Amino acid sequence: MSDLVRRPTERAALRAVCRSARPLPSIPALMAALLDANERRDREGVCLAAHRAVRAAAPEVGE
Repeated sequence: MSDLVRRPTERAALRAVCRSARPLPSIPALMAALLDANERRDREGVCLAAHRAVRAAAPEVGE
């Protein structure tokens, strides 16, 4: 099993996204991304897709 290798630009990109408001994709698109990440065994992708799906379904959760 390989270890997760973070790229230097990854954190900078995530911080930049957090500073700007962006419309969320549709819930079906997020669920498809969640299933895809799960099939690829991408734990971080699963976590991100799941959190975005919850936030899209109930926006007050993210506040």
